[in-house]
Amino acid sequence: MSTIVIAGARVFDGEKTLGVTTVVVADGRIASVGGQVPTGAKTVDGSGSTLLPGLIDAHVHTSRDSLAQALRFGVTTELEMQGAQTRERRASISADDSVADVRSAGFAFSPPGGHPSELFPEGFTPGEGEGKPQGEPPYRPDATGPEAAAASVPQLLATGSDYVKFMIDDGSVEGRSVPMLDQATLNAGVAAAKSYGALTVAHTLTIDATRMAVEAGIDGLAHVFVEPHTDEIISMIKDSGAFVAPCVVLDASLMGITGAKFADDPRVASRLTAEWDATLRSSFDCYHQGRLEDVLSTVRALADAGVDLLVGTDVSTPLPFLGGLAHGASVHHELQYLVRAGLTPSQALRAATATTARRFALSDRGRIAEGLRADLLLVDGDPTTTISDTLNIRGVWRRGNRLVA
Repeated sequence: MSTIVIAGARVFDGEKTLGVTTVVVADGRIASVGGQVPTGAKTVDGSGSTLLPGLIDAHVHTSRDSLAQALRFGVTTELEMQGAQTRERRASISADDSVADVRSAGFAFSPPGGHPSELFPEGFTPGEGEGKPQGEPPYRPDATGPEAAAASVPQLLATGSDYVKFMIDDGSVEGRSVPMLDQATLNAGVAAAKSYGALTVAHTLTIDATRMAVEAGIDGLAHVFVEPHTDEIISMIKDSGAFVAPCVVLDASLMGITGAKFADDPRVASRLTAEWDATLRSSFDCYHQGRLEDVLSTVRALADAGVDLLVGTDVSTPLPFLGGLAHGASVHHELQYLVRAGLTPSQALRAATATTARRFALSDRGRIAEGLRADLLLVDGDPTTTISDTLNIRGVWRRGNRLVA
């Protein structure tokens, strides 16, 4: 692999802006930041542009086709919160620099008949189209009681899950009633996962579910709740040390807000298939009593409290009833929502890079620093002042290999 120099670009290293400096890439890694340009290196002119770490989506349900689309938007890693991309199943993905890298929870803890069964119409069977998960996860954990949950954790980890996910959802937000994990089963599962050193994440769409997760000692929340926040729940989350991936784009979709206006942006439309464009223009449309401003206010309160926020989307398959979202594209939409909530552009960018990498122990990515993977995104303009500039994509590199669009 040849040595590449990206010169003349403003560099945001995942945590802060370094100004205009030179980044040298060799053998798939960042060889240096600043310093002299090696003789004979291939130079990419980054004048007028900003170089960012590859973006990370902290909440997806994915497939190889979806990982390819994510990479076209500069998302170099997706974190699957339920799906089939467990360790033994993703060797070919890890070696393929034309798709985003992936980590996975495998199958999440949910009681029989529980979430996400309520999302699908009666008798619905996924087709073979783009976005369908590639096979079932290798192991379904038993969430029928505390002992069963605790016994399932080591098997889940042994079959390739990178972290452990718990679904805490009674279906009320989605407009249906389904069985939900009880506190004792949740506590036992979380405790068992922690005893094995595994990261724990919870699906929570309500304040009550969030409280259950925090009381169980969860490491991270994969959603922000849809109701107005209280000072008490913000303090509980802060004191627990848990991170939050708000997935504002998902909450907006639940409330019937589509991604149509965002999809009209030619920088988005040019990178989407017709199927994904149609999905982005749709929505879940099941929680009409919700107010997006309440969600944005909660995000601002969490940020003000010093809670680690991560960019996540909860994007899955290209189906209109799971709409308002699209792989890769919705990361940029979420960044815009975070800034609308009151975060600075740099804070939002940290949430899609360094903070997510740190919280998921991805020590080889999420920053532009010597020795790390050369997962990079070059965009025209300056997204540290104008967040929508993240869509002005000039180049994407995964392990130092530039994506050929």
